[in-house]
Amino acid sequence: MKRLLAKPLIRISLLVLLLVGVIATSMQVFAVMDLHVALPLMMKHYSFPTPGSWWNPSPGTSWQWQLSGEIDTSLDVQMYDIDLFDAPQPVIDQLHQDGRVVICYFSAGTYEDWRPDVAGFPAQVLGDPLAEWPGERWLDIRQIGSLEAVMSSRLDLAVQKNCDGVEPDNVDGYINDTGFPLEYADQLAYNTWLAGLAHDRHLSVGLKNDLGQVNDLLPYFDWALNEECFTYQECELLVPFISAGKAVFGVEYSLDPASYCPQANGMDFDFISKHLELDAWRLACR
Repeated sequence: MKRLLAKPLIRISLLVLLLVGVIATSMQVFAVMDLHVALPLMMKHYSFPTPGSWWNPSPGTSWQWQLSGEIDTSLDVQMYDIDLFDAPQPVIDQLHQDGRVVICYFSAGTYEDWRPDVAGFPAQVLGDPLAEWPGERWLDIRQIGSLEAVMSSRLDLAVQKNCDGVEPDNVDGYINDTGFPLEYADQLAYNTWLAGLAHDRHLSVGLKNDLGQVNDLLPYFDWALNEECFTYQECELLVPFISAGKAVFGVEYSLDPASYCPQANGMDFDFISKHLELDAWRLACR
């Protein structure tokens, strides 16, 4: 019997060795390939859940954004964007009872030293501080393997708290002074990865700012949230979201609503005026 099995076993062993070689070669190719080339190839083999199983807002969706102070749940709006860690569960439950969609904010591109999960960030991913935000430092988003546990845990918390979606902030480090040589392709890979993690959990996910990558990231994000594109005269970059039937939420902190709201409404954007501290005060363009 051993002699009869010898040739089949040799063939099987050779096939296994051949398969391992092919896989190893493929990984080496991806490792040395420019991310602009490798990312589309990798995404081709990644299956996102079917769109529609999470919140997909269209233009004309009313909303409130409050990240500080006691949350005012009395506003008659369709969506509330509130802090993932700070929002009490009874507030989220009340908003749902009132028929509101709840989006939960967290920073995906920076380390904040006051968050309860700071121990999950390895020292090697911590970069330069954000000048105007004490206790906050940029992350080396190239090190996805080192960030996967903490970001996955944050998205799991969003599911646990019954958030309908998430707003990952600071996802444009590649155009900032982070202390790391981040490039366009690094940011594209990280943001696409984040969107995949959210959709794996059937969470809606919005693209925060990062206007330079709108066209590349449009297929992976369900809506956009922008700060001050009218102040900086760059709102045209958000038009692809509207053309795709996806809502563009936005805020202006210093402009007179009369100076920008007519244009925002004309572009089918959903803009509001807010205080910089993002307390309960809000003035909607429509």
